[in-house]
Amino acid sequence: MIILVTGGARSGKSTFAEKLCMSRSSEAIYLATAQAFDEEMEQRITAHRLQRSDEAYLWHTIEEPIEVADTLESIGQATYPAPTILLDCLTLWLSNMILLKEAEGHDAILQEMDRLVSSVRTYPGLIILVTNEVGDGIVPEYPLGRLYRDMAGILNQRMAAVSEEVFLVTAGIAIELKSKEYKV
Repeated sequence: MIILVTGGARSGKSTFAEKLCMSRSSEAIYLATAQAFDEEMEQRITAHRLQRSDEAYLWHTIEEPIEVADTLESIGQATYPAPTILLDCLTLWLSNMILLKEAEGHDAILQEMDRLVSSVRTYPGLIILVTNEVGDGIVPEYPLGRLYRDMAGILNQRMAAVSEEVFLVTAGIAIELKSKEYKV
């Protein structure tokens, strides 16, 4: 089963995703994609680690900023039944991928995106994905910002399409969207 949790910055989506994970399994792998390029980000990562260590829930953390598709495939093949995975977050992974593949062009980024969507679709266990909804703001001033916004929109649409449940979190309140989807 695939569940997508989206929302704006500091909306409560990661907290909701963690609680959702804990309500559906007794332990999980926390697949983190953040990289600490500066002191402030290092502090955020440390705070997240501490938050998970205080829980009466067993988190196994894997930090993988780039090779998320390969990691999912390895985990899915290594253990039966497949463990629950909380992947936080898709848009950080995308940022990492854009910085790595930008010189190769849009097609290289879309190819990596396709690989990730495929590995999520074929993962044999519960996977909860956290992503940012970045398209609700202003049009970015710089080409790299516009590329990121556009690719994030594509990634989120593709992940929502393969997910059984999609939650939008705003001000700490989660609303399930997929069951309310209006199809034309």
